[in-house]
Amino acid sequence: MNELVALTVVGVVYGAVYAITASGLVVTYATSGVFNFAHGAVGMVAAFSYWELSVNHGLPVPLALAIVLLVEAPALGLLVELLFARQLHAASTERSLMVTLGLLLVLVGAASSIWSPESARILPGFFPGYSARVLGVNLTGQEILVVGVAVAVAGALWALLEHTRHGVAMKAIVDDPELLSMAGASHARIARSGWVLGSVLAAIAGILLAPLVTLDITTLTLLVVNGYAAAVVGRLKNLPLTFMGGIALGLLQSYAVGYMPQSWQSWLPGIRTALPMLFLFAVLLVLPHDRIRAVGQAVARRAPRVAGGRESLGWSVGLAAVAIAAGGLLSGIGVVTVSQGFAYGIIALSMVLLTGYAGQVSLAQLTFAGVGAFVAGRLSGGSTWLGILAAVAIAGALGVLVALPAMRLKGLYLALSTLAFAQAATYVFFDSSHVFGTGGALAVGRPGIPGIDVSSGRAELVVLAVAFALCAIGVLALRRSTLGRRLVAMSDSPAACATLGLSQRPLGIAAFGMSAALAGFGGALYGGLQGQVGANDFGLFGSMTLLLLAVIFGVRTVSGALVAGMAFAALPVLQSHVSWMTDLLGVVTGAGVVLVGRMPNGIFGMERPDRRAVRSPAAAARVPEANRHAELAGDHASIS
Repeated sequence: MNELVALTVVGVVYGAVYAITASGLVVTYATSGVFNFAHGAVGMVAAFSYWELSVNHGLPVPLALAIVLLVEAPALGLLVELLFARQLHAASTERSLMVTLGLLLVLVGAASSIWSPESARILPGFFPGYSARVLGVNLTGQEILVVGVAVAVAGALWALLEHTRHGVAMKAIVDDPELLSMAGASHARIARSGWVLGSVLAAIAGILLAPLVTLDITTLTLLVVNGYAAAVVGRLKNLPLTFMGGIALGLLQSYAVGYMPQSWQSWLPGIRTALPMLFLFAVLLVLPHDRIRAVGQAVARRAPRVAGGRESLGWSVGLAAVAIAAGGLLSGIGVVTVSQGFAYGIIALSMVLLTGYAGQVSLAQLTFAGVGAFVAGRLSGGSTWLGILAAVAIAGALGVLVALPAMRLKGLYLALSTLAFAQAATYVFFDSSHVFGTGGALAVGRPGIPGIDVSSGRAELVVLAVAFALCAIGVLALRRSTLGRRLVAMSDSPAACATLGLSQRPLGIAAFGMSAALAGFGGALYGGLQGQVGANDFGLFGSMTLLLLAVIFGVRTVSGALVAGMAFAALPVLQSHVSWMTDLLGVVTGAGVVLVGRMPNGIFGMERPDRRAVRSPAAAARVPEANRHAELAGDHASIS
């Protein structure tokens, strides 16, 4: 009984932190309609800033707290609203997701540059040396403070939203902003206050959580991300349910520590850490889908032109020729980097198929690539084409299994479900010694090709270039097919597809399966190129970064996928020449997404002048009306 009480008290403490951070997410979403994926990163930056002021520079604790909570956090929330969130009003869900994901990478990269991850830091708790006995359990001053702050935050938010004019306006702004404006309320001012309040709550959660865990950039960011599950319990609008979800999550983690069977922990050593992500995935699937509604409006955009069969073949031959020439000109590191770029480009092609064509956002594509590399390495060491085929089949089957329950979700909630799956797979699968061995690496060989010495770096570069070209031809052929046109139609207007009787669930599942299979193929080739792979090759941040690069260069084009793969491989190499910035890849990627936020199709998907455009009114009169309508319909259906 004493053990149950102790675990309950500890669970309430951690649940209180999750409730605080989740309430900040709910406030931001309810006032702007934007789900801030960078919320955890804001809490992490605040915790490190508090450490810098109070520990590294020796400022008094009250002064350090005042600077972080009353100056830095509000200023950061205000800056985000002015520069980014304001542009996302009435934007598509996909676009708002990409911008906030980019902001997350910018904050993580900036924090890594300021506070080196290689240095250990300890943030002391509040009221050191003080403890009190509650229900037979000794609680430290830090733990008592956490629960007290959570109760105070809950009461303050309830009073603000229920009993003040400004709070009522904050709740109404997303549901009917026009009616709110007619009542004399300022949309911009209310949204701004929501971002400021959300940023302050994220900072409070980060500062309270840091003394309970290690002060690490990635760890702290992902722990605050656990609050996503509590926010979803409240359906991103109900604060009482959000707080209940946070407490439930904390209790679940605490009870797992005391009562989970040892046999589970021996086979799945990361199961405890993965519980918040599994909780999030389960909540997303259990809540009635007709009550889950992501705020956001579809924005019409002109699709890039789709390449024909002959054109695709011609560009593929040209790409192979360039790869042969590059193999003779580049040095060893250059050959390896370009080869990696082609392998990553194949994984990015899976994002073109899923996100660019079908309009489904997945944050787990590197997870499928990791499964492909694992299967290829385990089956004949990856040195046979049977292993490659098995990698494609099993990764594709896993994609279908993930999509079967997840396809009932749309937009934001689908992205959250894939995030939960990717992070849970990292904890439970990739971090397990049964997967990559005790040394953390699995050997993956190269399948042989008659007449070609694949052990040569230059020959492998050409082989990977040809593999990318063949995959690109297949993706473009799929786009021109009936299935491809249906996928694009599902992305452009789900309501119209439903009106016409087009079943979207089988289409989404097919897209997930094909994209996962393609990612598994790219992962198997990447493993053969590297010779061995480990868990760090397929992390969640890697999936986010590659997806954002694809968005920057054009997630609806195969050329954008190629350049995204090359940038993903090249930026870590350039890192050695930029010693003052620890995470060049994250900062550049995040900044790029922010800068191209107004380019829906990315750099390589920019609209080009229509050569068929009529140049004079007289000529326009000679163009039959039916032909002009046909041209418009063709433009709307074309994509590459």
